[in-house]
Amino acid sequence: MTNVQHTEQHPVVETIAAGRIVPVVVLEDAADAAGLADALVAGGLGCAEVTFRTAAAADAIRAMAERPGMLVGAGTVINAAQVDRAVAAGARFVVSPGFSASVVARCQEHGVPVFPGVASPSEIMQALDAGLDTVKFFPAEQLGGVPMVKALSAPFRTVRFVPTGGVNTANLADYLAVTSVLAVGGTWMVAPELLAARDWAAVTSRTRDALEQAR
Repeated sequence: MTNVQHTEQHPVVETIAAGRIVPVVVLEDAADAAGLADALVAGGLGCAEVTFRTAAAADAIRAMAERPGMLVGAGTVINAAQVDRAVAAGARFVVSPGFSASVVARCQEHGVPVFPGVASPSEIMQALDAGLDTVKFFPAEQLGGVPMVKALSAPFRTVRFVPTGGVNTANLADYLAVTSVLAVGGTWMVAPELLAARDWAAVTSRTRDALEQAR
């Protein structure tokens, strides 16, 4: 029988569960990281996932992780080498777009919570076999959205989901109403145009609004 680690008890996961929203950040310039961290915290959210989609990712994670009250994770992590770079930069959790046994194993070696992306029952079972009970459901809307999360929750009653992909202000409350949803990932409060314009006031405003909806 698989020994499932109940990650909800991990303090990092408790912090994510408390906020219920994880901004998914794509930063082109690490120089903007400190301003973004301040804007999110000002909006009431001390958590963010910085994706490894740009060359600035590791430096951005390092800068945001230095901000008091900020919990920073690494997203779009697709190999073990990126896990090492992310953790060295200060990432406290790791998110993948899919399930990779090598990524999960390296995260477990570092003692860092990992949320692999799943799109099917088979991938959820892989996660369970690896000792995980919290997964990223991605891309959520394209895979069937809230009804699909509910359908997957029925046979996997111990699994917690973090739906990401197409989550926005219109469907946020619907996702968070599902008891198996730990939190949601989204980009609308850290939209590329806001980051490009360094419009930190808008980031703060959207973050505050999102948290009000989440409550």
